[in-house]
Parts: sequence; C-alpha cells; structure tokens
Amino acid sequence: MLKPMLAALAGAFALAVLPAAYAQDVKKDTQDIRQDRKDIRADEKARREDRREMHQDMKKGDYKDARKERHEMHQETRDIHKDRKDLHADKKDRRQDVREKRKE
Repeated sequence: MLKPMLAALAGAFALAVLPAAYAQDVKKDTQDIRQDRKDIRADEKARREDRREMHQDMKKGDYKDARKERHEMHQETRDIHKDRKDLHADKKDRRQDVREKRKE
C-alpha cells in the first residue's frame, strides 16, 4: 500500500515541478542568448573603433600604436568567436528544452 502511494505522490510532484523547471530553463537560456548578442555587438563596435584608430595611426606613421590596435582587434575577434559559440550552444539548449516540453 505504501509503494503505490509513494509512486502517486512522486508522479504528482514531478508534474508540479517539471513545468516550473522547464520555464526556468527556457528563461535562463533566453537571458543567456540576449547577453551573448549584446556582448557580440559591443565587441564588434570596439573592433570597428580599433580598426579606425589603427588606420589613423598608420597614416601618421605611428606603427607601434597601430600594432597595439591590431592586437586589440585580434583579442576582440577571439571574444566574438567565443560569444558566437556560446550563443549557438544556448540556442541549442533552448531548442532541446522546447522539444522535451512538447513530448510531455
């Protein structure tokens, strides 16, 4: 008698908790996606600014500062690639959460 009651209680608990956990997962993934997009835009803006500064330094003949700007551009490009990879993973997680919810 105790086993069927525990099974019923566990089933009811799972039905009560799963929708909340699903909503929380989707919300977190959506927030992560927004943050990744924001980071990408900020890095692209900084990279454009560094490119402009690098061209100005080269016109002036200040190759040391131009090299510094090129290095900063390289770091921002790496950050953009990392953010895009995170963005892709977050979108994949969100799609998987939605698929799992549809199966229920």
